[in-house]
Amino acid sequence: MALYEPTSRRPIATVFRRTADAAARGCVAMRISADAISYSSIVAAVGAAVCFWQSAQHPTLLVVAPLLCFLRLWFNMLDGMVAIAGRSASLRGEIVNDLPDRLSDVIIFVGVAHSGWLHHPTLGYLVAILALLTAYVGLFGQAIGVGRQFGGLMSKPWRMLVLAIGSWVTWLAPALVESMPRLTILDWTCLFIIAGCVQTIVVRLKRILHSLPSESK
Repeated sequence: MALYEPTSRRPIATVFRRTADAAARGCVAMRISADAISYSSIVAAVGAAVCFWQSAQHPTLLVVAPLLCFLRLWFNMLDGMVAIAGRSASLRGEIVNDLPDRLSDVIIFVGVAHSGWLHHPTLGYLVAILALLTAYVGLFGQAIGVGRQFGGLMSKPWRMLVLAIGSWVTWLAPALVESMPRLTILDWTCLFIIAGCVQTIVVRLKRILHSLPSESK
C-alpha cells in the first residue's frame, strides 16, 4: 500500500489524459520510474530550445519546436500517472516532479529569446522569469496548507499553446514577420504570455488569500 498520496494534482483534460493511459500501464509493467519520465521532460525541453535557437537558419524547426513542447507537457502528465499507478508516489517525488517543470520553462524560453525571431530578446527572458513566478505563487497555497493553486489564464499548458500558435504563424507568414519593424509575431506572443502570467499571479494570490482562515487574514 502506498505510504503517500499527492494532495495537489493539476486539473488535466480527460481527452489529453487518455492519451497516456496505455503508456502509464506500460511504464508500470516495465518498471520505468516516474523520475525517469520527469527527467525526460527536460530532454524534450532542451530539444525544443535547440529547435527555436536554430530556427532562423532552418524555419521548419518552428513547426518541430512546439511539438517538443507538447511532448514535454505529455511527460509532465505521464510521470504523475505512473507514480500513482505504480504506487510509488512520495514526498521526494513531489520535488522530482516539479523541479524539471521549472527548468523546462526556463530552457524553452531562453531558446525562444535567442531564436532570432524576436526584436526584443529580453521578452523571452521575462517570460521565463514570470513562468517561474506563477508556479512559485501557486505553491504558496500548498505551503501554507490551503491547497496548491492552478488557476489563471496562463498556466503551463496555455503558455505552451500560445507559444505554439506564435511559432506556427511565424513559420506560415515569414513575409509578415519582415514587415513588422518594431515587434515581431513572437515578440507579441511573449507580450501576450507576460500579460497572462501577471493575471495568473494575481488570480492565484487572491484565491490563496481568500482561502486563509479568518484569524490569519
